[in-house]
Amino acid sequence: MSSIIFSILSIYVFIVMGYLAKRSFKEQIDDKTITLINVYFLQVFLTFWGLLIRPIDITLLLAPSIYLFIVLLVLLISAFIARFLFKEKKEYSIAIVAALIGNTGNLGIPINIAIFGEESIPYTTIVNLVNVFVVYTIGVFYYSRGTYDTKTSLKNIIKLPILWAAIVAILLSIYEVTIHESIMKMLMMGAYASMTMQLFLFGIYLYGTQIKEISRRLILWVLAFKFILLPLVAFVVLLNLELQAMVKGIIFIELLMPLAVANVNLASLYECKPRVVTALVFISSSLFLGIIFVGVELLNYL
Repeated sequence: MSSIIFSILSIYVFIVMGYLAKRSFKEQIDDKTITLINVYFLQVFLTFWGLLIRPIDITLLLAPSIYLFIVLLVLLISAFIARFLFKEKKEYSIAIVAALIGNTGNLGIPINIAIFGEESIPYTTIVNLVNVFVVYTIGVFYYSRGTYDTKTSLKNIIKLPILWAAIVAILLSIYEVTIHESIMKMLMMGAYASMTMQLFLFGIYLYGTQIKEISRRLILWVLAFKFILLPLVAFVVLLNLELQAMVKGIIFIELLMPLAVANVNLASLYECKPRVVTALVFISSSLFLGIIFVGVELLNYL
């Protein structure tokens, strides 16, 4: 259990640094500029490196397919219920999509390694790949929809270079194209810079965020969606499937991950209440420190 705690706490260093930087320099730090650099440039490196570091094994597609099915099922449930609870456009978008974008990479992979060992890596890697597409299709659409119309929101999906980078990286991996070691090192540098900047940006938005100013209904809905509805649907679906226990466990734990910092990136990029989203990410990450242990106990019943 100590390895799980250290896996979670180790990423908080850069969040604290971002918070202190914004607190010290205030308006001298331009939040939007950092977001644009990260989303349009550095995350392209992260996508390439993340998808090329290990060959993609198409025989492992069952786990991510189940993960995607559960996400889409809960998305439909959420979209139907949220329309009655949230009349304000941006809050409706946040209510639908925020909880679906979990931290399956930076947090999900090390936690699954801590629980299941290194045998989990092939499964967590490809589940995280599916989550990348969820983030930059469904996530982009709904966060963009909070500000723009449907047509523009669909265009915004196509405009993001990360999606195209992911497609190219998958093709290179499937066709087993050898990437020179020097190029992989360059991609790794950009990838780590992106992960660091993403956490740093979260800390920046955390400064000045007033949780008490956020709609209690939105907070309760997103947290209930993340830690009750989504795990409940996942548990019921997985319980009725004939799968290896470890694979069921990996899918369940990945769906239990707290809100990803990618939510903050997209909310900032499309001006969909980024400080509200930052607060939701912070609250879910804090609650997760206790919820993960309940999730581990539930694995015994799958």
